Amino acid sequence: MLQRFRELNTLRNQIFIGFLLVMLIIILVSGAFVYDRVSILLKNNAERHIQQTAVQANGRLDALTGQIDGLMEQVANHPTVQQLLLEELDGNEVSFNQRQSLLQIVSSYQAYMPSVGSLELYTADYRLLFPIKEGSLESRINEQHISEANAQKGRLVWIGVDPHDDQSLLAIRQVSLMDRWFSRGGYLMARIQRSYFQLDDPFSGSDSGESVLLVNDEGQLLGSSGTPQEDLLPLLESGDQTVSFRGKEYVQVKLRSDKTSWTLLVLTPVSYVTKGLSVLRTVLLVSGGIGTLLFLIISFLLSTMITRPIIHLIRAMRKSRMGVLTPNSQKVSTMELRELNNTYNGMVANINDLIRVVYEKEVLQSRTELKALQAQINPHFLFNTLEAFNWSLEEKGEEELAGLVVMMSRLFRYIMGSPHNKDEWVTLSEEVEQIRRYLRIMEMRMGERLSWDIRLDPHEAAVPVPKLLIQPIVENAILHGVESRVGKGVIEVIITPSSRKGWTSVEVSDNGPGMDEATLLALRDALDGGPPVSAKGSGVGLVNVQRRLKLYYAEAGMKTEGLIVESRRSEGTVIRFEIPSNGGDTYESGQQDDSNRR
Repeated sequence: MLQRFRELNTLRNQIFIGFLLVMLIIILVSGAFVYDRVSILLKNNAERHIQQTAVQANGRLDALTGQIDGLMEQVANHPTVQQLLLEELDGNEVSFNQRQSLLQIVSSYQAYMPSVGSLELYTADYRLLFPIKEGSLESRINEQHISEANAQKGRLVWIGVDPHDDQSLLAIRQVSLMDRWFSRGGYLMARIQRSYFQLDDPFSGSDSGESVLLVNDEGQLLGSSGTPQEDLLPLLESGDQTVSFRGKEYVQVKLRSDKTSWTLLVLTPVSYVTKGLSVLRTVLLVSGGIGTLLFLIISFLLSTMITRPIIHLIRAMRKSRMGVLTPNSQKVSTMELRELNNTYNGMVANINDLIRVVYEKEVLQSRTELKALQAQINPHFLFNTLEAFNWSLEEKGEEELAGLVVMMSRLFRYIMGSPHNKDEWVTLSEEVEQIRRYLRIMEMRMGERLSWDIRLDPHEAAVPVPKLLIQPIVENAILHGVESRVGKGVIEVIITPSSRKGWTSVEVSDNGPGMDEATLLALRDALDGGPPVSAKGSGVGLVNVQRRLKLYYAEAGMKTEGLIVESRRSEGTVIRFEIPSNGGDTYESGQQDDSNRR
């Protein structure tokens, strides 16, 4: 049994079973989802159709009741009717001829609406005035409907089924006398055929089997020519959407009429609402079965096509397990196996190439590290050499050249840094001292052509600043300002508190030839990240300072405007910038790191 299981537990069978399970899950999930979505869609469409039918039926009922209301209002406001009721109210007995005249009036109105079986006119004391016969309103309807007509003050009141004729419906309204401030003058009652309110043919066996029933509060069926004795009260009292009626299941929608206080029942067979679901269920089952069968065949073929090339590839790889990687020289005919074999052979070739490249890189790296170690020079060798030059010049009496060597030595120490002071931040006083050394060296070279002035506010001497932030600006002023001027050049470095609280202003100016508008715009564009000003690299030092300002103080969270350049032709150039007086968090973190190192 175990051996049988091992034979079946192959990669092909696993792929086949895995594909089959995935396909079955996909079919079941997608089928359930489609069935649920489509069933909801069909149900919503059916509900909208039923609701639309109910709204249309209610609109039709309102139109029918409006016609009856308009007819009775015209009769009640007729001058003859008003006059006769007024005489009755004054105590004058109406003659037979006067009552007979009402027949022509009523007949003329009934001609327009044959569904109105008769109109009855009663006096204020409930006596029958028309038609000409004995009778009273109290014997015709109950006192509750009379009281409701009085309360409505001229509005139409729908009574329901006529107690003396179950094929007719009754409606009554109070007649208001316009000449007596609309006081009660009598009553006008209409008898309407029930077929007038038949909104459809109930249970006629139509395609949908949908029925629209008009029912009063007592559960009597009103809008049908059949008997009204069937009790529909359980349908009115039921709050369920699906009800049972005459042995069938129906979807029920109730809509109450405000004018008549009657209820419209729209009954739609459940089979009509759900008839699309059975078709959908059948389609899903058939399509799912066909899809599963096709996928079984495709999965079997695919699993076989996948596993056969893998077996051949495994055999080829076993040959290279114990030795150097060698390509597989076996010839194959199928495209899949040929692709796998070519991929394996290409991988073997790439790995062999990588082994060779890595070996060569290791050899080259070893040689490079050896040369780097041999090329390392201790900066102290340079400083000691300069010190030896200094002593030699002092012994020979060349004190001026000896001082120049000392200043150069200090200049190099400041730029390169000492092993105990590798911090990138210095104070403004240290930066200014470096500038003085640089200007003295330049002064020795240029002689009387250069004069300079440095003014540092004592309160700003301890302000931290990145090393070599001001010197490139001074160097730029000498290179493009003083050296380009005919005559004596002046360099001024002024460091004062800024007008902004907590900031320090640094300004470097020269009296050189200045720049025209085009050159100035090009320089400003270079500071904003554009191309350099010229092929000589003009402005490179300024661009370096600009980038360092942005980087150092952006890290500190204190945004600076950077370099501001002002220049005019033949008037010189002024470059200024502002830095935070506290140096920002970057300086403090740098000082802390330096303390930890010490």
